[in-house]
Amino acid sequence: MSDTSFDARALRTAFGAFPTGVTVVTTHDPAGNPIGFTANSFTSVSLDPPLLLVCLAKTSRNFAVMTQNSGFAVNILSETQKDVSNTFARPVEDRFSAVDWTKGPYGSPVFSNVAAWFDCSMEQVIEAGDHVILMGRVQAFADNGLNGLGYAKGSYFTPGLAGKAVSAAADGTVELSAVLERNGSVLMLGEDRLHLPTCAMDDTDPTATLGAYLQALTGLPVSVGFLYSVYESRADSRQHIVYHASIGEGEPANGRFLQPGDVAPDRLANPATADILRRFAAESSIGNFGVYFGNETAGKVHPVARKA
Repeated sequence: MSDTSFDARALRTAFGAFPTGVTVVTTHDPAGNPIGFTANSFTSVSLDPPLLLVCLAKTSRNFAVMTQNSGFAVNILSETQKDVSNTFARPVEDRFSAVDWTKGPYGSPVFSNVAAWFDCSMEQVIEAGDHVILMGRVQAFADNGLNGLGYAKGSYFTPGLAGKAVSAAADGTVELSAVLERNGSVLMLGEDRLHLPTCAMDDTDPTATLGAYLQALTGLPVSVGFLYSVYESRADSRQHIVYHASIGEGEPANGRFLQPGDVAPDRLANPATADILRRFAAESSIGNFGVYFGNETAGKVHPVARKA
């Protein structure tokens, strides 16, 4: 598309294809009260001088305070802090009661257990359409050596867990599967014994391999999202990596959409598929998802909340 009259929702979705980290930007209001908001429009700008930037919508309730203040801090959230991200993304009155924070060396609130923080003086406020760019000069910072929380396509992801999946699958035969969702229904293949769409992993990026397979299978646009399950099946001695994925409108060339809660376990190919569908049905109802690591019968779910 080249027309400048874009659909705002479609453009936002396209921008969301770029994976980012998640930050909370903080400062104090004139009365000394801490304020903050979740932002993923953060980037480093320069090492000499040390500059960074974040973008702020002009409609933000923090706009006046943020643009008139002498400084702000950027807290890069760690992969265990998705709840902090959600808290500061919602209109909660006392957001700071949910976090452990102190004043940074330059005065803005910095959080404990973040991947890193930067306490900045305000270098420049730049007009940018329906946003402004807050350019900050770093006055102090700390790097805690933790993995950052990721965000892409409307969902959180945890780079540490994704790396663990690749490591777990380094040896032996690996199969890639998808919980391919549309409005809560999941695409299933097979007649007598139903199974998730599955392909063999090759030496390329697993999400690219799976995405190409799913699009060829269904004939519809597919977006592969967050990691959903990693398990070793003792029945077939294979590693299985399952992703959540979404699909565009239209009738798929293969398979059919079923509500996961309506599929009887004895119709499924194996107990692992039954567990995946049961967990997906439960997690979908509350909008919070996790990543499972283990085997086909026992393991642990690492919570990864999806932003509403």
